[in-house]
Amino acid sequence: MTDPELLAKRLSVIETCVRELRELARPEAIATDVREARFVEHTLQLALQAALDAASHIVSDERLGEPGTNRELFDRLEEAGWVDAPLAESLRNMAGFRNILVHGYDTVDLAIVRDVVEHRLDDLLHFADSVRQRLTAE
Repeated sequence: MTDPELLAKRLSVIETCVRELRELARPEAIATDVREARFVEHTLQLALQAALDAASHIVSDERLGEPGTNRELFDRLEEAGWVDAPLAESLRNMAGFRNILVHGYDTVDLAIVRDVVEHRLDDLLHFADSVRQRLTAE
């Protein structure tokens, strides 16, 4: 069974990071201010990791299959009705972006960082809402 307390903690991290990004981040400055870029990148990384942790917990506890990648976590959640297709697609993209932030597979494209902060934070909140709704329905 999925542990609601553990999920609540992970979802709270997502919401805190999104709030901090909205209140404190200056996306227009990340290209010229290294401290701003690092704050935004790190805070995004924390939020995305919390989403991955929550997704992994659900997939494991609900026995939704063995994902081979972080992106596949959201495939499993979509297939099981935890998130809808458009949200799953956005979260898959964010999982890939998180890998770039964490592992430095590529140079981080600050235009993408800015786009995520300006246009994609709601997707993280929708994920938290979707998980909470599913938990209360069970």
